[in-house]
Amino acid sequence: MFLAYVSPRGRALIDRELYLPRCWTDDRGRCAAAGIGEDVEFATKPQLAQHMLERLVSTHGRSALSWFTADEVYGDNPGLRTWLDTQQINYVMAVSCHTPFATPTGPKRADELAACAPQRGWQRLSAGRGSKGHRLYDWLLIQPGTGAHLLLVRRSISKPDELAYYICRSNQPVPLAELVRVAGSRWGIEETFQFAKNETGLDHYQVRHYHAWYRHITLSMLAAAFLAVTAHQQRTHDQKGAPATAPSV
Repeated sequence: MFLAYVSPRGRALIDRELYLPRCWTDDRGRCAAAGIGEDVEFATKPQLAQHMLERLVSTHGRSALSWFTADEVYGDNPGLRTWLDTQQINYVMAVSCHTPFATPTGPKRADELAACAPQRGWQRLSAGRGSKGHRLYDWLLIQPGTGAHLLLVRRSISKPDELAYYICRSNQPVPLAELVRVAGSRWGIEETFQFAKNETGLDHYQVRHYHAWYRHITLSMLAAAFLAVTAHQQRTHDQKGAPATAPSV
């Protein structure tokens, strides 16, 4: 599992956690053979995500997080959502179609709310640039009740029956285009993974021990971050017409 930072200046992987299934953590002999300490207990993927976010906030402060986005494994988890709400962290997370939203008449599923929404509410917006140009979709924003949570719905233009759902929360009102931008930033994270795999060997390992995995992944992430900073500096100096210098680490 990885935590990535994405901005207009560049993107990089900034934290990592190794997910261990319960069959591993319940077998202490197996854990000992792999160098996994007694203090390592089973944690779900949303719990590991929260641990990484807690480290980020404790080191850099909450202001380091403009937005948080993730797929529905995390968006569907009430514990992670509650923690983000408590920390007042803005987020746009994918959720499944049956995720309930509070309404004045009681909980309603995401797909039920989308089906009842007026057609005039849909807007065609870009979720960012891809290899073939802008990623255009139709988008709908629904405020189910008086609470802070909003429902964002994405519809495919070529296949209108294909819908995706997101739960959104922000400390201040934001336009639909901003929520769409955040939802689309997940594609940038996938590109970050591919870059690290191709350029710094993120997935090129065969290890038997817990700490060996962390060492390899951490060094690969550091090398990829170095290249990302170097690329940003090169672009900046090219724009200014000045020679580029290597970043310090």
